[in-house]
Amino acid sequence: MDKQTLIKHLNEDLAGELGAIIQYITYAAKATGPYRPQLAQFFLAEVADEQLHAQFLANKIVALGGEPTTTPRPVPAAKTNREMLEAVLAAELKARDDYTQRAKEADEFGDKGLAVQLEDMVRDESGHSEETERILRDWPL
Repeated sequence: MDKQTLIKHLNEDLAGELGAIIQYITYAAKATGPYRPQLAQFFLAEVADEQLHAQFLANKIVALGGEPTTTPRPVPAAKTNREMLEAVLAAELKARDDYTQRAKEADEFGDKGLAVQLEDMVRDESGHSEETERILRDWPL
């Protein structure tokens, strides 16, 4: 794993985190129905974690000599609460898988601190996806 490839992949992850922040804020505003307050709060509560992930990634990219992206990953369109939850679940599962791969790359590169931090982020994203799956479990179609 060379440094430029690692920076490129970390920037892809940063784009995902920036997109997640936008996704959660937008979906909180769009939530409707009798569970709107709880759903909006659920979405907004995730913003802080995603912001910390984005800040960590941006700092690491700079530390490696790269330029952090400012372009977020596109946010999937979602019209219903269920569609929003399903889009969030897909994004969290992708982030979990991406960080699992990135931790392996960091190990290959020889940056144990980065690998450990990325594994912590895998844990965060796994928790987010599990909570979203639990909400969706009995959500009406």
